[in-house]
Amino acid sequence: MNQNLFLSNVAEIQISYSTNVKSSERQKITCSKDAADLFRQIFPDFEHREYFYAMLLNRGNKVLGYYQISVGGISGTVVDIRLILQAAIKTNASGIILAHNHPSGTLEASDADLKITRKTKSACECMDISLLDHIIITADTYLAMSDEGLL
Repeated sequence: MNQNLFLSNVAEIQISYSTNVKSSERQKITCSKDAADLFRQIFPDFEHREYFYAMLLNRGNKVLGYYQISVGGISGTVVDIRLILQAAIKTNASGIILAHNHPSGTLEASDADLKITRKTKSACECMDISLLDHIIITADTYLAMSDEGLL
């Protein structure tokens, strides 16, 4: 079989992560308030659509970057755990902090919120990545699942 013919039918996979932020200039997350304050700057809106983000951290809890996992409607959004892990692996992250908003403004974690948190934590454990927190955020306040013992 012609080797070139075979390879022409196979896509090359390219995986990349690049940053222009020096390690010494990266923000360090020391508590849930630090994470919530940073997420508050990232979220484009709090009241009209539900957004779900992942913040990726190195072993020293310095922020490598953030990634928008999904955008939904008024009452929810679909979260694919594979996309969370994909971003974490691309960046060689040691830790992840998740965040999403509730357009209704409520800070109560729903059953769906708790389920996706448990599933993500379990998937992260297989890759030796720590799920450090899952934050429900509004323009003014937040609920950190780690602070509430829900993680």
